[in-house]
Amino acid sequence: MSAGSARRRALLIVNPKARNGGTPPDALRAALTEGGLDLVEPAPDTPCAEAIAAEAGRAELVILGGGDGTMNAAAPALVATGLPLAILPLGTANDLARSLGIPLDPVAAARLAASEEARPVDLGWVNGHYYFNVASVGFSAELAGDLTAESKKKWGTLGYGIAAIRVLRRVRPFTVTIEHDGTVEKVTTIQVSVGNGRHYGGGMTVEADATVDDGKLDFYSLEVAHWWRLIALLPALRRGTHGRSEDVRAFSTTEIVLRTKRPRPVNTDGELTTSTPAHFKVMPKAVRIVAPPRSQRPGVPSPHPL
Repeated sequence: MSAGSARRRALLIVNPKARNGGTPPDALRAALTEGGLDLVEPAPDTPCAEAIAAEAGRAELVILGGGDGTMNAAAPALVATGLPLAILPLGTANDLARSLGIPLDPVAAARLAASEEARPVDLGWVNGHYYFNVASVGFSAELAGDLTAESKKKWGTLGYGIAAIRVLRRVRPFTVTIEHDGTVEKVTTIQVSVGNGRHYGGGMTVEADATVDDGKLDFYSLEVAHWWRLIALLPALRRGTHGRSEDVRAFSTTEIVLRTKRPRPVNTDGELTTSTPAHFKVMPKAVRIVAPPRSQRPGVPSPHPL
């Protein structure tokens, strides 16, 4: 912090149940206060959204320590208050932090939170629920139902793979009607996903050129005949090049509706929050997040600065 710089009031909320929630809190607080932030912390067990709403008009920044589920829970309050967000990645996958090029070391992220500026980021929206990374129906939603907090804390990202093997044994194709941009298509699939960000699921990539601030949603449908084909697609799913495969339907849009014969759960950022029929929209520049410039994000082209 430079001499003469004004200190800022910041609300600090740390999810104690996050996988890396054991990071020494004093080290995080020290990095934040040394950067010119005066920290306010809510009483234990105060709901995240409630704590953010209480600081509206007083705090200049919200600092959340946790994983993608923590960020997801805070999204409505961040939209309502207009407060910018800084992320301390303490979760299992930390996909939003990865998408934005935020250091995965929590102390380094705390230093960045105190020094970098907040940049506008899009949100996905489905049936009234916000999400940062991706929403899915099918395989990933079943996986989210199987992946317990205990397994994520114990196994980390390996827990996704362990749970995925269990789910693969019982996954069955289903029919979904896709409405977008004036077209209606009915397909048989094992998963449909609508991505807002770049990364999801502990290392998967929504689409190779996707960013969290491009003003669009990236859709894909895994229309594979056999479960082993999904394993063959894994390298492409990690790179975000799966849309080139003949058994993957992929496109970009800003609004889409998915309908199924019976209601199916929708997984948003790892949480089951709603069900089909599901109406998706992109909410451009809905929130601001402290992050490095676009040019400093790994693997993301920078046609122009934010």
